[in-house]
Amino acid sequence: MPHLAKLLLLIFCLVLLVESRKHRRRRWTSQLDVQRASHIYKKNQDMTKTWKGKTEQLLRVDDHDFTMRPAFGGPAIPVGVDVQVESLDSISEVDMDFTMTLYLRHYWKDERLSFPSTTNKSMTFDGRLVKKIWVPDVFFVHSKRSFIHDTTTENIMLRVFPDGHVLYSMRITVTAMCNMDFSRFPLDSQTCSLELESYAYTDEDLMLYWKNGNESLKTDEKISLSQFLIQKFHTTSRLAFYSSTGWYNRLYINFTLRRHIFFFLLQTYFPATLMVMLSWVSFWIDWRAVPARVSLGITTVLTMSTIITGVNASMPRVSYIKAVDIYLWVSFVFVFLSVLEYAAVNYLATVQERKEMKLRDKLPCTCGIPHSKTVMLDGNYSESDANSLAGYTRNQMVPEEEKQEKMVVHVAVSNEPHSSRKRGLKGHVGSRIIQSSHVIDKYSRLIFPGTYIFFNLIYWSVFS
Repeated sequence: MPHLAKLLLLIFCLVLLVESRKHRRRRWTSQLDVQRASHIYKKNQDMTKTWKGKTEQLLRVDDHDFTMRPAFGGPAIPVGVDVQVESLDSISEVDMDFTMTLYLRHYWKDERLSFPSTTNKSMTFDGRLVKKIWVPDVFFVHSKRSFIHDTTTENIMLRVFPDGHVLYSMRITVTAMCNMDFSRFPLDSQTCSLELESYAYTDEDLMLYWKNGNESLKTDEKISLSQFLIQKFHTTSRLAFYSSTGWYNRLYINFTLRRHIFFFLLQTYFPATLMVMLSWVSFWIDWRAVPARVSLGITTVLTMSTIITGVNASMPRVSYIKAVDIYLWVSFVFVFLSVLEYAAVNYLATVQERKEMKLRDKLPCTCGIPHSKTVMLDGNYSESDANSLAGYTRNQMVPEEEKQEKMVVHVAVSNEPHSSRKRGLKGHVGSRIIQSSHVIDKYSRLIFPGTYIFFNLIYWSVFS
């Protein structure tokens, strides 16, 4: 028992020793962490204070008048420019403008901002320092609206190198004017330009230039538009003259757009073509079906008017004729002529019927002769043919000078046995009259489609 008590006491002491060591180690570790954190905090505080002093000392912002350009009174300061186009947001035909988002960067040298450095590393700042130093006053010519993005802070970056070279970058969205020519719309191509220029400094004080020529313009490969295909981006530069202030360097961002035609084929050209073809259906409808032919003609005319109005509503009110106007108005003329064609057919048929009525009125009275009928025969019937009609008696012939065109025979139907022959003669003569009234329809079935196909061949060969 005494040995067991000693053993338990020894184990208890060992446990206490281990726990005390763990406690001391844990406390030492926590103190070390606190010291490290304190050291880092003090180091960061010191670095902030040191950088604040270095910024004021190295850049010497307060030692110079940055309202003046660098090397004031000397030669023009060169300012290089490069642009990266992020997106083409919209192209508006009605307002004749476009909206573009881009990264605009300027490069110049200001020896007042030079500072000594052993590592030759640059210093980067945000937009707060921009307000304290000189920057180029570049603006967008013919701009309607523009702004610098400010989410979550102003998208402005300023990078200063030890030798005084400066990089100034901004993210801008600008809406600018684009002079568009719609004479070939919608089979057109448009060339728009975004123009950059210094507002205050002439070419004697500031020389704007593309830093790397055409390589100064970069575009995102994912840029796409719903109605246009972007064909080309390129840069140019020239001098712009203002009579009251002088000459200025102006930079151009040019891009060429070609319109997608498939949308307009579905929405404009195909409906117009179908309406013209629908108007031709009336040529195969009997001329005596007045409601059918008139309603069909009016429907196609009104539909063409609606298509023309819808197209012009989405376009600016230009004073010249567009390509789509030529197609739609020619189609409208074809539809309108199909209505006039039926008016001509109806009129000529009515005139012919009136002439027949007058000719019947000139014949002598046949009172007392039962079932008398008047039959009109064309010039192919001879006098013997008329006399050979069984059961008919010829009463009078038309004058000899009218015999070449038509022969009018006044016959009296004797009895029932000849009724079937009478109906056959009436049907034959009636069909000849109806056929003669449809001569215009026969020619229209060929002339209208042929002429419209010929117009389409010329139109698409000229404008496509």
